[in-house]
Amino acid sequence: MLLVWLYGVMSVGAVSRSVYQIATEFDRAPLAYALSAVAAVVYAFITCTLVRGGETARRAALLCCAAELVGVLTVGTWTLADPSAFPDATVWSDYGYGYLFIPVLLPVTGIWWLRRSRTPS
Repeated sequence: MLLVWLYGVMSVGAVSRSVYQIATEFDRAPLAYALSAVAAVVYAFITCTLVRGGETARRAALLCCAAELVGVLTVGTWTLADPSAFPDATVWSDYGYGYLFIPVLLPVTGIWWLRRSRTPS
């Protein structure tokens, strides 16, 4: 239940941030704002699959958590290696520093919980 709640909160935060930034200042940092929108879609999808439940939804959420972790690690490393590529932060910048590192901890926790909670065949 906590995992669903955290993904829901991150969905709302990322959607709000990306919609505002894209609507008001997209030309300032299009890559950063587009990546925030991608993060919002990922968070919303995972939230929906966790709420839906079932084996197919669990597998979809597991795959999406793995993709999210790759995205966080890639963008986090990229923002540290080349800060000039990101004139403004994304949700995943610096491994989620602006969000108390929740963006890097959430997929790890999600993968752990989804693997632990799978039903035996």
